Amino acid sequence: MMDFSFLLFQVLSEGTEGGLFDFNATLPLMALQFFALTIALNFIFYKPVSNILDERDEYIRNSLTTASASLVRADELTKQYEHQLAESRKKAQDIIKVAQEEAQEMVSVKIKEAQLDAEKLISEAYDQLSVQKERALKTLETQVDTLSDMIKLKLLND
Repeated sequence: MMDFSFLLFQVLSEGTEGGLFDFNATLPLMALQFFALTIALNFIFYKPVSNILDERDEYIRNSLTTASASLVRADELTKQYEHQLAESRKKAQDIIKVAQEEAQEMVSVKIKEAQLDAEKLISEAYDQLSVQKERALKTLETQVDTLSDMIKLKLLND
């Protein structure tokens, strides 16, 4: 039994020495290992990854700036083109209006000319009819005179 109690004493005495917070020579060694690992990870892993992330952020910022500038320029060009389009439409409407007015004026002039020509033709036709009427009346007068002379002669001869 003695052996068992000795072993138990040894196990209990070892359990109290190697606890969670033992302040012996291993604590500074563990702290040095932690700092060495932190420094090594910083140089090997964290700095390259953070450099890549910084470069990516810089690229994204530059891309956004460029895109923003392009968008502003596109908006300016759109406004400029819309303004030019509005001016072109206004000019086209003015040209159409002027052309319609000129066409209306030309039509009015042509109608007046046609009316004058029609009046002239009517006047000429009236004059011709008057001349023909005069001729017809003179011819009828002469025929009436000859007929009346013939009737007179017949009446007197019979």
